[in-house]
Amino acid sequence: MSITNNSTLKTIGLFNDSFPPIMDGVSLTVQNYAYWLNKKNHPVCVVTPHSPKYSDKEAYPILRYNSIPILGRKPYRFGLPKMDISFKTELKQFSFGLVHAHCPFSSGNIALNIARKQQIPFIATFHSKYRDDFERSVRSKQLAKLMTRQVIRFFEKADQVWIPQASVEDTIREYGFKGKVEVVDNGNDFASNLPVEPIKKQARAALNIQTDAPVLLFVGQHIWEKNTRLILESLALLNDVPFKMFFIGTGYAKTDLMQLAEKLNLGSKVEFIGVITERDEIKQYYAAADLFLFPSIYDNAPLVIREAAALQTPSILVKGSSSAENIIDNFNGFLTEDNPEAFSSRLRGLLQSPEKINSVGIDAAKTLARSWESVTEEVFDRYKILMNKTWKRYQ
Repeated sequence: MSITNNSTLKTIGLFNDSFPPIMDGVSLTVQNYAYWLNKKNHPVCVVTPHSPKYSDKEAYPILRYNSIPILGRKPYRFGLPKMDISFKTELKQFSFGLVHAHCPFSSGNIALNIARKQQIPFIATFHSKYRDDFERSVRSKQLAKLMTRQVIRFFEKADQVWIPQASVEDTIREYGFKGKVEVVDNGNDFASNLPVEPIKKQARAALNIQTDAPVLLFVGQHIWEKNTRLILESLALLNDVPFKMFFIGTGYAKTDLMQLAEKLNLGSKVEFIGVITERDEIKQYYAAADLFLFPSIYDNAPLVIREAAALQTPSILVKGSSSAENIIDNFNGFLTEDNPEAFSSRLRGLLQSPEKINSVGIDAAKTLARSWESVTEEVFDRYKILMNKTWKRYQ
């Protein structure tokens, strides 16, 4: 079913504390929801913190409010909407039919307040392992527990709580949420029916990758929670194996990771690219790679695995992690234990079997790479059901 134009429908509001130029899985989700809703001629508006030295160019309205940097969490911002008079004035011009919060902080609370005032449906998607983030930031398990409880209170106020894959329910239940949750898949803007092999060859040429050695890739925040240390320690055990490893992204641990790579004598084999905001460029890295290394036990439903799969680049993940929920070992990805010896051993064996990597990459594309257009059509059908109800819960 396709999204059809209906000028009588009010604006759908999408709220998140990160949005391009900040690139992570949640910001990409919001960006693709907004893009496809707008492309299908439904009014949509994104509400998010201000990002310095960045100008929005999207075809739909983006309302930004004052923000300051979050210490130790570059490039993320702490929103200050109550201190932004011009933002409040601009926001009042919108009449929403539904609001969808993708995080429980400043933007999410704006969405909740709008839902109460306009008596409209309020959806909240649970994306992250918030307690882990809190424990790292405040260094107190007790305080992190209290902060997590506040997050759950936020989700308890939603009319519907969505999760991006079934395993995420374990996390939100562990945090104390007892209400109903609904699984809504993430999509992939690299999914297509085009032959991938020519794209892979063109990508290596465009990136000036002249080696015949296998290309390995990690895309994501450079933080310890994503098990990035395991990647380097595993690669250090493959000093007799030719390869080229690219890290794309940034985070508080980037400098330490670069220093660790040098300490492990990986400087000639590992390259830190930094943040890439252009989707066509990051697509080239996914296409150029033979394997995607993502041993994170922190992520709930990482988009990067699906993005790599769309270019027939299979992932190596840690067995039993939430990231690996949709992975069948040796079919659409590869699983291993959470230690350098096991990870490097699995990697060594795979690099000696390129035909296995190729066949698994093909099945990864078939099973993991659903288009954002298809996902957003499902999302809009869910929106319509909610918007057609009469909402009186805030009276």
